[in-house]
Amino acid sequence: MELRPLTISLLAASLTLAACQPQSSSDHAATSQPQAMAKNSASEALTAESAAAFVEDAEQRLAKLLHHAERVLWVYQTYINQDTEQLAATADEEFTTLSTQLATEASRYRDVEVDPELRRKLDLLSRAIVLPAPEDAAKGSELAGIVAKLGGMYGKGEYCPEPGTCWSLGEMERIMAESRDADEQLQAWNGWRTVSPPMRDLYARQVELTNQGAKELGFNDLSELWRSWYDMQPNEFSTELDRLWGQVKPLYDALHCHVRAELNEHYGDGVVPLNSPIPAHLLGNMWAQSWGNIYDIAGPEASTPAYDLTQLLVDNDYDAIGMVKAGENFFSSLGFAPLPETFWERSQFTKPQDRDVVCHASAWDVDGQDDIRIKMCIETTDEMFQTIHHELGHNYYQRAYKEKSYLFQNSANDGFHEAVGDTIALSITPEYLEQIGLLNQVPDPSADIGLLMRLALDKVAFLPFGLMVDQWRWKVFQGEAGPEGYNDLWWSLREQYQGIAPPNDRPADAFDPGAKYHVPGNTPYSRYFLAHILQFQFHRSLCEIAGNEGPIHRCSIYGSEEAGRRLNAMLEMGQSKPWPDALEALTGSRQMDATAILDYFAPLKTWLDEQNQGRQCGW
Repeated sequence: MELRPLTISLLAASLTLAACQPQSSSDHAATSQPQAMAKNSASEALTAESAAAFVEDAEQRLAKLLHHAERVLWVYQTYINQDTEQLAATADEEFTTLSTQLATEASRYRDVEVDPELRRKLDLLSRAIVLPAPEDAAKGSELAGIVAKLGGMYGKGEYCPEPGTCWSLGEMERIMAESRDADEQLQAWNGWRTVSPPMRDLYARQVELTNQGAKELGFNDLSELWRSWYDMQPNEFSTELDRLWGQVKPLYDALHCHVRAELNEHYGDGVVPLNSPIPAHLLGNMWAQSWGNIYDIAGPEASTPAYDLTQLLVDNDYDAIGMVKAGENFFSSLGFAPLPETFWERSQFTKPQDRDVVCHASAWDVDGQDDIRIKMCIETTDEMFQTIHHELGHNYYQRAYKEKSYLFQNSANDGFHEAVGDTIALSITPEYLEQIGLLNQVPDPSADIGLLMRLALDKVAFLPFGLMVDQWRWKVFQGEAGPEGYNDLWWSLREQYQGIAPPNDRPADAFDPGAKYHVPGNTPYSRYFLAHILQFQFHRSLCEIAGNEGPIHRCSIYGSEEAGRRLNAMLEMGQSKPWPDALEALTGSRQMDATAILDYFAPLKTWLDEQNQGRQCGW
């Protein structure tokens, strides 16, 4: 679930640009002029006036190039073939070249005294590149080709267990979610990981090239650049992540202990030992990042959810468009304007049958104004219903800050963008489902443990995975592991943070990180960990604003225009202020706080502690 899937060099968004398209002759001029400007300005005095002129010019050129690139990237991701991949690589090279040149130029103004707004824009220009290209043109071209190729390899990936029979990722994910045969799950798990070994050497070369680009910008390595995006020193950001993880780790440990015990009871000691990490193929998800699909095994027997949202959607004839309309209606109830007609005309809602596409859900802002879209392959499921609310959260955020200048058209930090969508999804409560006619009657609170368990298997289980993906990348960027050690480092961190282990010995050429979209797609991942913290903090505050007097896990802000006004006040700020300012605008606090998660799941934690008495916990 993404904001938008640009997988390289995105200045204003700290996002990623997997591909775009070649530019017209006028756009080629747009890339060459900043380069000439950088050369000429070397002999000129650096002043506040020249800084302002530079930033104004940079914003205009970047906006023009990016908005064109967005349209072509849309074509690439919705029509994958050799031609669109090559177009992607060419455009990526041009955008990377421009953004790197501008970052270098912006860094020259570090010691020039300018007003706070201009300083913020200069800092964004100098730091917010995901994959900086080396100054050497040949290496920049090589990097662009690698990025596009990695994206295509993932998007076209499939596993063929026998001649004439091939499984798509979606089909293998369905096996992981629905099968309770450990051997069948293992086949699907191993099958998808046959796609990623050819990526390893390409990824290693990409690391070399982008580290060189980061050093040319004045950073020690790419990890330091990535960690500089959060209005604090890179090491301070690492410390902040550790602090937040420490707040929620006891809840995760309790969940892990219970889930492992239930899996042991289902599969036996030979498959799930009680004193070891959980085998990764048994948790209902291809990456063991969320565990909601094994609720039938891990959920409380005496308190199952009182309804099946997937079945409710099917019974009420909800199709893809109907589910998206429901999401739009939620935002309308908060006072937001309806989605533009172009959203319905240009979005991809379902998977085409005649071509390869990237089905990974994403939200798009194509022109920085009103051309907002989602790209999904929607099926009528509980998960898709929540994902739609999430992706629309991105779109409404994008539209809220559209009046800001180009460099401020983004969330306060990248975790905010993901958190807003998930905050809305937290309001998909029984009360909300009754209000929109999906439930006839709100179930009794006695069913809350089941509802909380189902959500915890997704939200709480995700937290350490959301943390460790970038922990792995940062260590790779810092040179702590070479290509031969990538996989060992990956599984060492997964055991450390998640208590998860591979189900079998991994082949010597395995590159299991590449089986996760965000690694070959070069999408930074700390944003998702932050989003899981922030969404509960946002939700708790919005519930207070809406006048909720019950437990926050039963609160829906649906219909509260006051909550909508307060939310929009934060959204409209975009990235114009440091994220603590935006956080304070909504919550009254300038510090991220994971205690809202503990408040939300407090009844479940009490229940888990009771279940775990006498069990061996830890790994």
